[in-house]
Amino acid sequence: MTIQSHGHEHELEPQYGLPERLPVGEKILWQGSPDFAAVALRIFHLRKVAIYFAVLLVLRAADALSGGGTWSDALYALSWPLPLALTALASLTALAWMTARTAVYTLTDKRLVLRIGIVLTLTFNIPLAVIRSAALGASRGEVGDIVIQLRGADHIAWLHLWPHVRPWHLANPEPMLRAVPEARKVAALLTHAWTAVTGVAAQQAATVTVTFDTDAGNPSTQLQSSRT
Repeated sequence: MTIQSHGHEHELEPQYGLPERLPVGEKILWQGSPDFAAVALRIFHLRKVAIYFAVLLVLRAADALSGGGTWSDALYALSWPLPLALTALASLTALAWMTARTAVYTLTDKRLVLRIGIVLTLTFNIPLAVIRSAALGASRGEVGDIVIQLRGADHIAWLHLWPHVRPWHLANPEPMLRAVPEARKVAALLTHAWTAVTGVAAQQAATVTVTFDTDAGNPSTQLQSSRT
Protein backbone atom coordinates (compact mmCIF):
# COMPACT_ATOMS: atom_id res chain seq x y z
CA MET A 1 0.00 0.00 0.00
CA THR A 2 1.51 3.35 -1.01
CA ILE A 3 0.80 6.95 -0.20
CA GLN A 4 -2.39 8.27 -1.72
CA SER A 5 -3.02 11.86 -2.69
CA HIS A 6 -6.45 13.34 -3.26
CA GLY A 7 -7.13 16.59 -5.08
CA HIS A 8 -9.26 19.56 -4.15
CA GLU A 9 -11.97 18.08 -1.99
CA HIS A 10 -12.31 20.05 1.24
CA GLU A 11 -15.88 21.14 0.61
CA LEU A 12 -16.84 17.59 -0.36
CA GLU A 13 -15.15 15.57 2.38
CA PRO A 14 -17.64 13.10 3.86
CA GLN A 15 -15.87 13.06 7.23
CA TYR A 16 -13.98 15.94 8.81
CA GLY A 17 -10.34 15.93 7.76
CA LEU A 18 -10.69 12.77 5.68
CA PRO A 19 -11.22 12.19 1.93
CA GLU A 20 -13.63 9.34 2.60
CA ARG A 21 -15.29 7.62 5.50
CA LEU A 22 -13.08 5.20 7.34
CA PRO A 23 -13.51 1.51 6.55
CA VAL A 24 -15.33 -0.61 9.09
CA GLY A 25 -12.92 -1.56 11.85
CA GLU A 26 -10.59 1.43 11.45
CA LYS A 27 -10.82 4.07 14.15
CA ILE A 28 -9.49 7.55 14.75
CA LEU A 29 -6.96 7.76 17.59
CA TRP A 30 -6.33 11.50 17.39
CA GLN A 31 -7.26 14.45 15.23
CA GLY A 32 -6.07 18.03 15.47
CA SER A 33 -4.74 21.16 13.78
CA PRO A 34 -1.58 23.27 14.20
CA ASP A 35 -1.49 25.85 16.96
CA PHE A 36 -2.00 29.30 15.38
CA ALA A 37 0.42 31.20 17.62
CA ALA A 38 3.17 28.63 17.10
CA VAL A 39 2.61 28.66 13.33
CA ALA A 40 2.89 32.46 13.28
CA LEU A 41 6.06 32.54 15.36
CA ARG A 42 7.89 29.40 14.22
CA ILE A 43 6.93 28.98 10.58
CA PHE A 44 6.30 32.55 9.45
CA HIS A 45 8.69 34.10 12.00
CA LEU A 46 6.29 36.91 12.82
CA ARG A 47 8.27 38.13 15.83
CA LYS A 48 11.52 38.34 13.85
CA VAL A 49 9.83 40.18 10.99
CA ALA A 50 8.25 42.63 13.45
CA ILE A 51 11.64 43.32 15.04
CA TYR A 52 13.18 43.81 11.59
CA PHE A 53 10.57 46.39 10.60
CA ALA A 54 10.80 48.10 14.01
CA VAL A 55 14.56 48.55 13.60
CA LEU A 56 14.10 49.98 10.09
CA LEU A 57 11.45 52.42 11.27
CA VAL A 58 13.56 53.59 14.20
CA LEU A 59 16.57 54.12 11.94
CA ARG A 60 14.49 56.07 9.46
CA ALA A 61 13.07 58.32 12.17
CA ALA A 62 16.52 58.78 13.70
CA ASP A 63 17.91 59.76 10.31
CA ALA A 64 15.25 62.45 9.93
CA LEU A 65 15.99 63.82 13.41
CA SER A 66 19.77 63.72 12.97
CA GLY A 67 19.51 66.02 9.94
CA GLY A 68 17.99 68.75 12.07
CA GLY A 69 14.40 67.72 11.50
CA THR A 70 11.59 67.92 14.01
CA TRP A 71 9.40 65.14 15.37
CA SER A 72 6.88 66.09 12.71
CA ASP A 73 9.54 65.45 10.08
CA ALA A 74 10.30 62.09 11.68
CA LEU A 75 6.61 61.13 11.62
CA TYR A 76 6.36 62.25 8.01
CA ALA A 77 9.38 60.05 7.17
CA LEU A 78 7.42 57.10 8.51
CA SER A 79 4.25 57.95 6.61
CA TRP A 80 4.81 55.36 3.88
CA PRO A 81 7.10 52.66 5.42
CA LEU A 82 4.87 52.24 8.50
CA PRO A 83 1.72 51.27 6.55
CA LEU A 84 3.83 48.89 4.44
CA ALA A 85 5.25 47.25 7.57
CA LEU A 86 1.79 46.89 9.14
CA THR A 87 0.43 45.44 5.90
CA ALA A 88 3.24 42.90 5.73
CA LEU A 89 2.72 41.86 9.36
CA ALA A 90 -1.03 41.62 8.86
CA SER A 91 -0.53 39.48 5.75
CA LEU A 92 1.80 37.09 7.58
CA THR A 93 -0.65 36.85 10.48
CA ALA A 94 -3.52 36.07 8.11
CA LEU A 95 -1.44 33.47 6.29
CA ALA A 96 -0.51 31.82 9.58
CA TRP A 97 -4.15 31.77 10.68
CA MET A 98 -5.32 30.24 7.39
CA THR A 99 -2.53 27.66 7.52
CA ALA A 100 -3.53 26.57 11.01
CA ARG A 101 -7.25 26.82 10.25
CA THR A 102 -7.27 24.72 7.09
CA ALA A 103 -4.83 21.97 8.14
CA VAL A 104 -6.15 18.86 9.84
CA TYR A 105 -3.96 15.96 10.96
CA THR A 106 -5.65 12.62 11.60
CA LEU A 107 -4.08 9.55 13.16
CA THR A 108 -5.96 6.27 12.89
CA ASP A 109 -4.89 2.80 13.88
CA LYS A 110 -3.89 2.20 10.24
CA ARG A 111 -2.63 5.48 8.79
CA LEU A 112 -1.70 9.10 9.16
CA VAL A 113 -3.76 11.57 7.11
CA LEU A 114 -2.70 15.12 6.30
CA ARG A 115 -5.38 17.45 4.95
CA ILE A 116 -3.51 20.63 4.06
CA GLY A 117 -3.67 23.62 1.74
CA ILE A 118 -5.32 27.04 1.75
CA VAL A 119 -6.43 27.66 -1.83
CA LEU A 120 -5.92 24.14 -3.18
CA THR A 121 -6.71 21.55 -0.52
CA LEU A 122 -4.79 18.28 -0.73
CA THR A 123 -5.12 15.16 1.38
CA PHE A 124 -2.28 12.68 1.84
CA ASN A 125 -2.89 9.19 3.23
CA ILE A 126 0.29 7.78 4.76
CA PRO A 127 -0.09 4.14 5.84
CA LEU A 128 1.74 3.49 9.10
CA ALA A 129 3.48 0.56 7.42
CA VAL A 130 5.42 2.90 5.06
CA ILE A 131 6.71 5.07 7.89
CA ARG A 132 10.40 4.37 8.43
CA SER A 133 10.89 6.61 11.44
CA ALA A 134 9.38 9.52 13.28
CA ALA A 135 10.80 12.03 15.70
CA LEU A 136 9.37 14.55 18.10
CA GLY A 137 11.36 17.76 17.80
CA ALA A 138 12.34 19.85 20.79
CA SER A 139 9.50 22.13 21.75
CA ARG A 140 8.54 24.70 24.32
CA GLY A 141 5.56 23.82 26.43
CA GLU A 142 3.10 21.35 24.96
CA VAL A 143 3.45 22.37 21.30
CA GLY A 144 5.93 20.49 19.10
CA ASP A 145 6.73 19.20 15.63
CA ILE A 146 6.67 15.54 14.58
CA VAL A 147 8.90 14.62 11.63
CA ILE A 148 8.00 11.61 9.49
CA GLN A 149 10.53 9.69 7.37
CA LEU A 150 9.13 7.40 4.69
CA ARG A 151 10.49 4.06 3.54
CA GLY A 152 11.56 3.02 0.06
CA ALA A 153 10.43 5.04 -2.94
CA ASP A 154 7.45 6.64 -1.20
CA HIS A 155 7.94 10.41 -1.33
CA ILE A 156 5.79 13.51 -1.53
CA ALA A 157 6.98 16.63 -3.32
CA TRP A 158 8.34 19.29 -0.98
CA LEU A 159 6.23 22.07 -2.50
CA HIS A 160 3.07 19.97 -2.16
CA LEU A 161 3.69 19.62 1.56
CA TRP A 162 4.98 23.08 2.52
CA PRO A 163 4.82 24.27 5.21
CA HIS A 164 3.97 20.83 6.62
CA VAL A 165 7.43 19.52 5.78
CA ARG A 166 10.83 19.52 7.43
CA PRO A 167 12.70 22.70 6.43
CA TRP A 168 15.57 22.46 3.94
CA HIS A 169 15.22 18.72 3.29
CA LEU A 170 14.47 19.14 -0.41
CA ALA A 171 16.03 15.99 -1.90
CA ASN A 172 14.11 13.63 0.40
CA PRO A 173 11.13 15.57 1.75
CA GLU A 174 9.98 14.55 5.21
CA PRO A 175 6.34 15.27 6.08
CA MET A 176 5.97 17.15 9.33
CA LEU A 177 3.10 17.67 11.72
CA ARG A 178 3.72 21.32 12.57
CA ALA A 179 2.98 23.04 15.86
CA VAL A 180 1.00 20.12 17.26
CA PRO A 181 -0.74 20.76 20.61
CA GLU A 182 0.06 18.08 23.22
CA ALA A 183 2.81 16.85 20.90
CA ARG A 184 4.22 14.30 23.33
CA LYS A 185 0.82 12.66 23.72
CA VAL A 186 0.36 12.54 19.94
CA ALA A 187 3.87 11.10 19.47
CA ALA A 188 3.10 8.38 22.00
CA LEU A 189 -0.15 7.48 20.21
CA LEU A 190 1.72 7.34 16.91
CA THR A 191 4.35 5.11 18.48
CA HIS A 192 1.79 2.62 19.79
CA ALA A 193 -0.18 2.57 16.55
CA TRP A 194 2.98 2.04 14.48
CA THR A 195 4.07 -0.79 16.78
CA ALA A 196 0.69 -2.47 16.47
CA VAL A 197 0.81 -2.32 12.66
CA THR A 198 4.44 -3.34 12.12
CA GLY A 199 4.94 -5.65 15.06
CA VAL A 200 8.29 -3.97 15.78
CA ALA A 201 8.85 -2.69 19.29
CA ALA A 202 9.47 1.07 19.49
CA GLN A 203 11.25 3.08 22.13
CA GLN A 204 10.34 6.37 23.71
CA ALA A 205 12.79 8.93 25.01
CA ALA A 206 11.88 10.54 28.28
CA THR A 207 13.06 13.97 27.15
CA VAL A 208 12.27 15.51 23.75
CA THR A 209 12.37 12.65 21.28
CA VAL A 210 10.09 9.81 20.32
CA THR A 211 11.36 7.78 17.37
CA PHE A 212 11.09 4.36 15.86
CA ASP A 213 12.87 2.79 12.96
CA THR A 214 12.85 -0.44 10.99
CA ASP A 215 14.81 -1.63 7.96
CA ALA A 216 13.58 -4.40 5.66
CA GLY A 217 14.93 -7.72 6.84
CA ASN A 218 16.56 -6.25 9.91
CA PRO A 219 14.00 -4.82 12.30
CA SER A 220 15.48 -2.47 14.87
CA THR A 221 14.63 0.49 17.01
CA GLN A 222 16.67 3.61 17.54
CA LEU A 223 16.45 7.05 19.08
CA GLN A 224 17.35 10.23 17.28
CA SER A 225 16.87 13.92 17.85
CA SER A 226 14.98 15.97 15.30
CA ARG A 227 15.68 19.67 15.65
CA THR A 228 14.74 22.16 12.96
